[in-house]
Amino acid sequence: MKKVSSQKKRSFRISRIQESPWLYLAPFFVLFLLFKIGPIISNFVISLYQLDIVGAGKFIGVKNYSRLLADKLFWIALRNTFSYLAMVGPINVIGGFFLALLLNQPLRGRGFTRAVIFLPYVIMVTVVGALWRWILEGNYGILNHYLQKFFNIESIFWLTTSSTAMVGVVLASVWWTIGYNTVIFLAGLQDVPKELMEAAEIDGAGPLRRLVHVTIPCLRSTSFFVVLTTIIYSLQVFGQVYTMTGGGPNYSTLVLVQHLYISGFRLFKLGYSSTISVVLFIVIFLISLGVFRVNKQTAG
Repeated sequence: MKKVSSQKKRSFRISRIQESPWLYLAPFFVLFLLFKIGPIISNFVISLYQLDIVGAGKFIGVKNYSRLLADKLFWIALRNTFSYLAMVGPINVIGGFFLALLLNQPLRGRGFTRAVIFLPYVIMVTVVGALWRWILEGNYGILNHYLQKFFNIESIFWLTTSSTAMVGVVLASVWWTIGYNTVIFLAGLQDVPKELMEAAEIDGAGPLRRLVHVTIPCLRSTSFFVVLTTIIYSLQVFGQVYTMTGGGPNYSTLVLVQHLYISGFRLFKLGYSSTISVVLFIVIFLISLGVFRVNKQTAG
């Protein structure tokens, strides 16, 4: 009897050990469901209502989505968002990669330079917007001052001209965020096996061939992460635009999240703003799936 009872106790302890990981993970899953999945579902439900800031709202089905398709500002915001991504994305990914390569070399002052490049990323977006509004100011901005001094270029009203406003936002965004990608690539470069680099060097491979055939393939996972996060963050751009241009001039910098913000928090059309967020979620989700598929195919 004692032997049977001891076996039961042992099996009970084993089952408790097997179940314990799920017990430890349970609080995370509960919070994830409450604060991530729950809001996504409720947001989709709200998009089916004509809902203002007061009142219970009226169920209207997919009329908000039909209205969205006919909304010219939505299409302008969508185009501007992808234009922003097309400019910021390649610069942040490629520029961050080459900065990481440079800062990975045994150069004097390397640690200080790494800190300087990453430092802007820890600054609040409102501060970044205010700083770059001053730098790009048409009459007394520091950028125009040096353009006139060294290149004899007349003052450019960066943020008040439709053709240059988005360029100004992109300059501020790249300065603010490229340090993050640089640090991620630097971390990836530390994991490139030195044995492979030494073997390639012994085989007569020059710096360019070692970069193409050793370094870049070893950074595939890192590059995938950087590309994916850059796309997601770029499609959700808001703070820089809000503080620097407010979406102007003439809607030339209006982006999707700002259109959502104006619809929900200025016009108080909560159902319609939820519709915009649902569409933005779908766009990000589909693009992310495409990035995952491309990464999987290249890995194979």
